[in-house]
Amino acid sequence: MTLRTIRQRVPAFEVTEGAGVSVHRSIGTPALKNLDPFLMLDHFGSDNPDEYIAGFPEHPHRGFITFTYMLDGHMGHRDSMGNRGDLQAGGAQWMKAASGVIHSEMPQQTNGLMRGFQLWINLPAAEKMSDPGYQEFSAAAIPEVARDGARVRVLAGEFDGVRGVVDDPATAVLYLDVGLTAGATFSLPLADSRNAFVYVFEGDAQLAGDALPRHTLAVLGQGDRFEIAAGGQGARFILVAGRPIGEPVVQSGPFVMNTREEIEQAFADYRDGRLVRTRAAMTGH
Repeated sequence: MTLRTIRQRVPAFEVTEGAGVSVHRSIGTPALKNLDPFLMLDHFGSDNPDEYIAGFPEHPHRGFITFTYMLDGHMGHRDSMGNRGDLQAGGAQWMKAASGVIHSEMPQQTNGLMRGFQLWINLPAAEKMSDPGYQEFSAAAIPEVARDGARVRVLAGEFDGVRGVVDDPATAVLYLDVGLTAGATFSLPLADSRNAFVYVFEGDAQLAGDALPRHTLAVLGQGDRFEIAAGGQGARFILVAGRPIGEPVVQSGPFVMNTREEIEQAFADYRDGRLVRTRAAMTGH
């Protein structure tokens, strides 16, 4: 057994998106352009509605998946597939943009709180121009596993024999939200054939003996087991892993393809009103 240590630390830094919304980004920055198959990780959150009241007005995507997880507050959503919803605290939204989607997202507080994550997951070339899809899951639909000193929400993949609500056959994504009491230790098998990262958003922790403060993403090195211990105030983090696609990534703004020509085609399709080719029914619970 070899513990997976920290290969790279990436402190999240503030960027402005949408109509002036501040988010803390770690993947998708000069320090970590991408971590195959992951293209971007944004941690959004504020107790000041003036920072996000304008939200993310209509914008296009092609070539990848967006995975949104609300921790507090809620987010109104509508898209060119005809879906409309209001993602509540604890819920998750999986949107396969694929050949093209135009959508808007409007975050809002609940009891003065609004925070969550958005992860971009790449699609293989064979699926980039496939039909889009959309799934939304309530907090009640996401299974939880209790261990000594740990509470684990299984959003995607499998943990302790419990399957999450989202299954991504192309990259076999594992997405766990783990809360640990003070001093508790959490571990699981995690083969090094899967790229993986940890992002601590409450408290602090030690990973293979190295300190991991809040709002810092850690890319995991090689090994076959993951182990982390909470500090004196406890810790809460997301653990995400996925099978690399191993293809060229060419990204420009909201489009992620394999070649520059495909990116230029995406911009031309959006300009000429051809980006949205297919509507899809919403699924989930």
